[in-house]
Amino acid sequence: MKRFPIRSLCTILLLSSVLAGCGVVSTNSSDSTSKPEKTANAGTKEQKLRLNIKTEPPTADPGLAQDAISMAVARSAFDGLFRLGEDGKLHESVAESYTISDDLKTYTFKLRNSTWSNGDAVTAKDFEYAWKRVLDPKTGSEYDNQLSSIKNGQKANAKEVTLDQVGVKALDDKTLEVQLENPTPFFLELLSSVTYYPVNQKVVEANEKWANNASTLVGNGPFIMKEWQHKSKITFEKNPTYWDKANVKLEKLEFNMIEDSTTELSMYDNNELDWSGSPLGDIPSDAIGALKDKLHTQATAGTYWYVFNTKKAPFNNKKIRQAFAYAINRQALIDNIVQTGGTAALGILPPSMSLNPSGYFTDNNIPKAKQLLAEGLKEEKLTKLPEIELLYNTDELHAKLAQAIQDQWRKTLNVEVKLKNMELKVVREAMKEGSFQIARASWIGDFNDPINFLEVFKAEGGSNKSGWSNPTYTELLAKSSAEGNQEKRRELLKQADTMLMNEMPVTPIYYYPYKWLQKDDVKGVVIDALGFVDYKYDRRE
Repeated sequence: MKRFPIRSLCTILLLSSVLAGCGVVSTNSSDSTSKPEKTANAGTKEQKLRLNIKTEPPTADPGLAQDAISMAVARSAFDGLFRLGEDGKLHESVAESYTISDDLKTYTFKLRNSTWSNGDAVTAKDFEYAWKRVLDPKTGSEYDNQLSSIKNGQKANAKEVTLDQVGVKALDDKTLEVQLENPTPFFLELLSSVTYYPVNQKVVEANEKWANNASTLVGNGPFIMKEWQHKSKITFEKNPTYWDKANVKLEKLEFNMIEDSTTELSMYDNNELDWSGSPLGDIPSDAIGALKDKLHTQATAGTYWYVFNTKKAPFNNKKIRQAFAYAINRQALIDNIVQTGGTAALGILPPSMSLNPSGYFTDNNIPKAKQLLAEGLKEEKLTKLPEIELLYNTDELHAKLAQAIQDQWRKTLNVEVKLKNMELKVVREAMKEGSFQIARASWIGDFNDPINFLEVFKAEGGSNKSGWSNPTYTELLAKSSAEGNQEKRRELLKQADTMLMNEMPVTPIYYYPYKWLQKDDVKGVVIDALGFVDYKYDRRE
């Protein structure tokens, strides 16, 4: 057996040439290489952090979380085998140690003593149950593909084998064995994502709505949810039984749900919030110019895009989808609406994992857009486009972008686009049911490898709301997973990426920049290179 300390993770990841390495932005002015246990004493200030999450999180269940807000809530209440530290490195968390077999396909984890917020011991069985629950198609997790590296994970999700045949097994209360389909250099990084967090089987099976209220939510993380005023506020308090409570300085963590970004900024200015903006809130676009010198900014491995429903006319036609993509002036959107960073997206893969840095199409190519539309309409025996509906969740930035794109499409394609905004949870349900034509969505990488974006479209359903799938595309992804030669693997992924962008089930718009304001005494909030946030190490100094 080979034993790898966590500090060697970035070395392991270098086995894959497409990875960009490990990194975080921490709101801490101290040495970023220091370990989390050496963080400064929080002092005598009130250890409370107030921020805005804009909207009601669809869930606090880590196995069902699929959006940044739900994941931030789940990360506050739960803990996994590994967790990113304030120093920007992965550290053992619930896992005390681990070994890897010589063929790099079997991982064995030894768990430390830790407890659930109801007093139950956290066991290896909790992890086995949680992972198999995500893979169980009955659960309806849209992040089941996160566990595709596990032996028989994909087959179990497709009902080709039973869940008992999935390669995760509790050998005893403190020992978890995991078998992989193929060597996966980013597997330890995956384990820090919320989809791999444990859940308490007894609690889950006793109440199907266990993760929807503070009184029934049972976690094992740094904070305990004390109050969930739906569509208003979520309040967490420090978990007194958390295994690493010495490094949790906050006594209270407060998530407000304020949709209007102007109100959010006003509350920040009035000292009612300690943080305003990304990754869970937003800064009003008309205030960015005046705030530019005060803003914190960070690029993230995320892509903002619009999804086409390829099962419904007129977007069942590839050329019409392409026409709508070519007709967007992305740079104008970035310069006038997004501001502070942002890059025009000419492919779904963000720059940190791009396989074709020059992109797959031309931004704002009006002649090409008109040509493609004419060809598509002819193929569909149409003389003009019907009215199109664009669906987005309520948010100032989403609204301004939709209005600008609506105007661009009207001028270029002579099409009327009706804008419809709804609560995030309602939008997701509409997309799941296929009752939309175009819908706003995005993807932020869960690990820094192209497969994380590309596998979204390997099959219909799950996270793929477009309705598009292609057996050749799926086969390319399968071959890439089994390919040990990194150059050959990269070529297979590039072929898949090229096919996807030619078919255009989604049109990328821009690569995410984060922008936010924080009070000077807020230290230790960790925003990783992928854009996910963790408040475990936050403190007021």
